[in-house]
Amino acid sequence: MHERKKVGVALSGGVARGAAHIGVLEVLTQAGIPIDYLAGASAGAMVGASFCAGVGIERMLEMSDQVNWLKLATLTWPRHGVLSFAPLENQILDSLGDIHIEDLLIPMAVVATDLATFRTVVIREGCLARAVRASCSVPGIVTPVEIDGRMLADGGASNNMPAQITRDMGAEYVIGVDLFQPSPFHKGGPVGGTITMIERFVEMSGGGFEGADYVITPKLSGKSYLRFSQSRKMVELGREAARAALPDLRRELAECGITCREVH
Repeated sequence: MHERKKVGVALSGGVARGAAHIGVLEVLTQAGIPIDYLAGASAGAMVGASFCAGVGIERMLEMSDQVNWLKLATLTWPRHGVLSFAPLENQILDSLGDIHIEDLLIPMAVVATDLATFRTVVIREGCLARAVRASCSVPGIVTPVEIDGRMLADGGASNNMPAQITRDMGAEYVIGVDLFQPSPFHKGGPVGGTITMIERFVEMSGGGFEGADYVITPKLSGKSYLRFSQSRKMVELGREAARAALPDLRRELAECGITCREVH
């Protein structure tokens, strides 16, 4: 009997939009779609860490409800940034314990960016909390994190939806989740146009769309990146996008010899 093909999920960055990943993961798991590998950048790494550690969806929703900027960041001396995500690291340690990436239940890659070379760094071992903190640390705003002698920052800056990294881990079918749907270019005048261009550059960084077999894109255009109070709305938008994708996903996975059995 042939072993089924392996499925991977690549979760993009998106700051407060990251809660949408929970909705997507909930629908995929309830539909019986196996997730053998996961790679995440920034908010995708934050959500993916809990999922790969075996935290249930209901608990993940509760944790998302409790997230706010006071629990994630603190002001710091502005040498490399005005904020520190040390509180985020402590939150992960409190929630998941001092777990190492290589010990997660689902193999995971945390994606960061080396500030010296601006190249993507794939972290697959070591302290999970510290790696996720590095992956979330926006360059110039949040202080970078030193890991193995390198100063690391936001993974989304160099590889926002790490689909190819998921494939390199062993996935033969890769589902990407993109939370960086930019606002319409014409809204907001010149400032709005500049913001839209930045969103587009981040969304396309690392070429994640080319590495994915299927991309789920929740309808987040115009939604806030900063308001964690809207997490439940983000979760629902993630659910809606994943439900809409299920017929195509089931068909394509069946062609790969993967049968999905709904979990009740």
